[in-house]
Amino acid sequence: MKLLVTYGSKLGGTEGLAEMIGNSLRRAGFDVDVQPAHQVASIGGYDAVVVGGALYAGRWHRDAVRFVKRHQRRLRTLPVWLFSSGPLDDSAATRDIPPVGQVRRLMGLIEASGHQTFGGRLEPDASGFIARSMAKKLSGDWRDPQHIARWTGQIVDALAAPRLHPPN
Repeated sequence: MKLLVTYGSKLGGTEGLAEMIGNSLRRAGFDVDVQPAHQVASIGGYDAVVVGGALYAGRWHRDAVRFVKRHQRRLRTLPVWLFSSGPLDDSAATRDIPPVGQVRRLMGLIEASGHQTFGGRLEPDASGFIARSMAKKLSGDWRDPQHIARWTGQIVDALAAPRLHPPN
C-alpha cells in the first residue's frame, strides 16, 4: 500500500513531524513518500494520505490548506488523516486537542478519517520578528515520539481493517 505524508511547515517543526510519521508508517510495512504540500502535483497512485500543517495564530499553514482544497475531489475517495502542530508545551501529549475551526471545516470537505494535534517545536534562534519574540520564553521541542507512534498505530490499524462495502 502506497501512502503520502505531506505537510505545510514554516520553521521545520511540522516537516520533522511528517518525517517521524512517515518513518513510523514505513516500519509498519507501508511504502511512504514524505513531501512538502506545495510540491505535490498529483495524488494519483496513493492509497491513503496524511496531511499536516503548522498552526500559527489558530490558522493552519496555507500550503496544507491549499493542498486539501486543490485535491479535495480525489481526497474524498481515499482514507485521509490530518495533523496539526503548534502547542509550545506538553498539552498535546497529555490531552486530546481538537482541530481548530479551519481544519475541522477542511475535514468535513474531504470526509477525513481523523485528526491529531501534536506539540510543536521552536528553536531558540528562530527567524522572524514574532518567532524570535516567542522563542525568548517558549523555545523548545514538544514533539513526542510516543504520541506520534500511538497515532500512526491507529492509522495502521484502520488501513489493515477489512473494508465494509455497502450492498449493491
